[in-house]
Amino acid sequence: MSLEQLLHKPVCYMSGEELAYLINNIGILAQKNIAEDKVPTTERKLAYGIKGIADTFGCSIPTANRIKKSGLINKAISQVGRKIVLDVGLALQLAGNINKEG
Repeated sequence: MSLEQLLHKPVCYMSGEELAYLINNIGILAQKNIAEDKVPTTERKLAYGIKGIADTFGCSIPTANRIKKSGLINKAISQVGRKIVLDVGLALQLAGNINKEG
């Protein structure tokens, strides 16, 4: 039985041999968990609505409307009906690239 399978098995159903194997290999589990913790996680920060765009760029609602209508950050916006979702990191990156080009 593998170490992963033993982790999911209740202790009351383990034989003495399985429990001893699990205890002896606890160091391997600790090293594996440390290695997994070092993997960077990329979380996307999202903003919602025109107010979210305004908060992201630190501008007024009318200016946020103009930014959205300009199409400069279209790749960062997902819209279904009236629901607007903005990928903040991508929007700032797109706005930064446009400022450098222009």
